[in-house]
Amino acid sequence: MSIAQEALSKQGLLKKSKAIVSQYTTNFDQPPARIPSQVAVDAPLLGNGSTGVAIAGPPEKQSYYLARNDFWRLKSGFNESYPAVLGKVELSMPMLKKASYQVNVDLYTAIATSTFKSGDALLVIKSFVSAQNDCLILHLQNKGTLPINGQIDLLLPDKDQFKNNPPTEMLFPAVTKTEHGTNGTTLISRGFDTLVDIPTKAAAAGKILGRQQPTFNLKVGDSLTYVCALSSNFKNRDCAQAVLKTVNGLKAKKLRALENAHKKWWADFWAESYVEIPDKLIEKQYYRSHYLMGSCSRDTQFAPPIFGTWITKEIPNWNGDYHLNYNYMAPYYGLYSSNHLGAASSYEQPLLDFMERGKFYSKEIAGITDGLLYPVGIGPKGMETTRQNAIMENTFGGYIKGGQVEYQGLFFGQKSNVSYGVTNMATAFYTTYDRRYARKIYSYVRGAAQFWSSYVKKDANGRYVIFNDAIHEGTVGDSNPILSLGLARQTLQLAMDLSAYLNMDDQLALKWAEVKENLAVFPVQERNGKQVFRYTEKGPAWWNDNSLGIQHIFPAMQIDLESEQNLIDIARNTIEEMGRWSDNNGTNSFFPAAVRVGYSADRILQHLNQYSRHTYPNGFQLDNPHGIENCSTVPTTINQMLCGTHGAVLKLFPVWPKQQNALFANLRVNGAFLVSSNLRDGAVDYVEISSEQGQPLILDNPWPGKQVSCHKNGKKTWLMKGNRLQIDTKKGDHFYLVAVR
Repeated sequence: MSIAQEALSKQGLLKKSKAIVSQYTTNFDQPPARIPSQVAVDAPLLGNGSTGVAIAGPPEKQSYYLARNDFWRLKSGFNESYPAVLGKVELSMPMLKKASYQVNVDLYTAIATSTFKSGDALLVIKSFVSAQNDCLILHLQNKGTLPINGQIDLLLPDKDQFKNNPPTEMLFPAVTKTEHGTNGTTLISRGFDTLVDIPTKAAAAGKILGRQQPTFNLKVGDSLTYVCALSSNFKNRDCAQAVLKTVNGLKAKKLRALENAHKKWWADFWAESYVEIPDKLIEKQYYRSHYLMGSCSRDTQFAPPIFGTWITKEIPNWNGDYHLNYNYMAPYYGLYSSNHLGAASSYEQPLLDFMERGKFYSKEIAGITDGLLYPVGIGPKGMETTRQNAIMENTFGGYIKGGQVEYQGLFFGQKSNVSYGVTNMATAFYTTYDRRYARKIYSYVRGAAQFWSSYVKKDANGRYVIFNDAIHEGTVGDSNPILSLGLARQTLQLAMDLSAYLNMDDQLALKWAEVKENLAVFPVQERNGKQVFRYTEKGPAWWNDNSLGIQHIFPAMQIDLESEQNLIDIARNTIEEMGRWSDNNGTNSFFPAAVRVGYSADRILQHLNQYSRHTYPNGFQLDNPHGIENCSTVPTTINQMLCGTHGAVLKLFPVWPKQQNALFANLRVNGAFLVSSNLRDGAVDYVEISSEQGQPLILDNPWPGKQVSCHKNGKKTWLMKGNRLQIDTKKGDHFYLVAVR
């Protein structure tokens, strides 16, 4: 085994990923200012994919805000369904009022260390949300020379965590409870059981281990541990009793095992892949972005809302819902290529749960009985967060009068939402070829394909035309919006490929192919003397913000380095003309689109560096009204620059400055291949490829003009030559390629 091959073993991945990621912490030298908030907070963040904790407050009153992905008010209706707040753990320590403030979150271990110093008083708090148990653990240690007095309380939300602005935003009734046990345990619960479609409840229980009271007097050198367990009615029928049982069952030995398991989970997460590049600012944002997604996205039934699990105020902006005209899809873009499939596993279920209502809209609005048509806002368990109701009628009647509401659904005139949902399904399928996953999503993709193949109309020139479909929210009546032309192509192609893979619907697949083949081409216009893409064929030609004009490139994946040169040229011109490098709505698609068409690598990295500087310490974009959608921008861009499939061809470092070294391991690409390589001093050292499903492999020769030695499964070796290498693979094959010197 070579040195490179040894580094790519399981132990090698663990060792190298630790060396890279453990360099990075999120550092806070003053208390966060944007909390509680209806948008993304600027606080230190912890989470395990179900439970989220945001740390706030000055040293003398530390607050740990508690929320869960599976605690919503579930009622289909405009401004009636949203993720809810549960409560907070509050540490009161008056003697630390003038203490210095320092909170650091270690990305590798997902453990926060808070340090507060006031004269001779010095308190250190280590906190984490267990990766495999819904528990918040606080370990307090007195490292000063004075005793520290204080109190730890588990509280229901304060008044400043609610928005009551009727009739637009209503404070709906909730059932709350607080109980104090004789053993020092406090229980809180909060739920919605009236005026809702599905009752919900969440609970938390906390105590200082080994103590009967919430107060403490921490002597010099002493420490104490506080534990808080959380659950919901979706995880336990009696979630209140479940959290009490958990807290009362936690002893010192079990806590040590819990922390070790927590650290192991995160070590394994980081070892799923890694990248190493010279620009350490971008590299930090790369891992900070994945940390956020690993912390908020793992529950396969409840995806994180717009602002992640860190909901600190009801009602969040846009109801914190799953907005289907890109916001919901965007956070996941970078997870597949980084091989973080577990963090991506929350994606599909909300879309699948809404299919019944999607069929209704397809039938009633478009007359298509076997299609799917989705509105702009949904929630978990089939909820529709933007459905017409009295609140909409009284406060946003313009939506109804302007034709943006159809059959009580808020569409803004857009037909593309269901195919936005297909984007990540396509990536997940093509990068895994998982048959169970294919079966899981097929009915959804089939419904989306049936909608488009039935909705389009053939014009006098034999083209299939998309009509009455808004490119932008509210531009009702557009024809051939460039976004839908891209998403429809992607949807139809995925439906065809799934049909063949699962041996289903052969006749429908013929129709899908015929529509895709004859769908109208992407509209083009001239701006500043250059050909660029037009937003619609009939309707807006341009828009001064957002990235809708290039989303047919990414995430619809319809133009890449294997496309016709004319299309590539127009795409590059469009990227140059748009320049949406800091757009609040579009960076997560704009940067990757620039990579996919071979825009200047140096300029992409220059803008990505600026983008990575424009953040709060926790990684959220500075002053951006949105949340976790920007977690994909840096990972997706860097991964595509280092390794990507264009057409059916795998390309290494396709859009990367050759003078810059770069190393990556286990990036996932189409064909269910895991790829690792190293660019050093302008030359590729090696390529290692693992084939998970035995798909055929086409690789652009990383060493043009040279013969390539290919080692298969550590045994068989043969020589290859040519600018494009073709390899037949079988499931489980491992290939190691080097140039013949």
